[in-house]
Amino acid sequence: MNSRVPFSEGDPIFSAISPYAASKLACEALGHVYHHVYGMDIVALRFFTVYGPRQRPDLAIHKFARLISTGQPIPVFGDGSAARDYTYVTDTVDGVIACTQKAVGYDIFNLGESQTVTLNRLVELLEKHLGKNAIIDRQPPQPGDVPITFADISKARKELGYRPRTRIEEGIPLFVEWFRRTARAG
Repeated sequence: MNSRVPFSEGDPIFSAISPYAASKLACEALGHVYHHVYGMDIVALRFFTVYGPRQRPDLAIHKFARLISTGQPIPVFGDGSAARDYTYVTDTVDGVIACTQKAVGYDIFNLGESQTVTLNRLVELLEKHLGKNAIIDRQPPQPGDVPITFADISKARKELGYRPRTRIEEGIPLFVEWFRRTARAG
């Protein structure tokens, strides 16, 4: 687990606290080995809570939008103060494309928004743009969950020209617009 924020690509991370985090670290290590042994260019990208149209329905923003829209309770783990670096999908795609434009050997880049939003604020934004109040079902914090994710994107800015443009205040209305369109079509 990394206790420093924002998270930098160079921070030492040796003790993952969830299977998900451990699998990501293992992939980065394997990529490094393939670069070292076979000379392959390998870029590991660390995405920070990507959201937007076509988001998986089991992820928080999509799940919450569906539950709020149908008047069902949303599960909120902890007190809602956990913060995430929500990154709009087009900004993430821009970072991915930027990585394909240069040979890097082996490298790691954070692709995030570089701002944090609490779970409580996320729910407020969804309520505002859906035009409905959420019914909150408070749950204990989940094991392996971290209190904050926050990307230091200075390396991606410098080396890739990465510049996220869509702040959560603009991204949530775009997501809700897509969500409503697909809900009507389905």
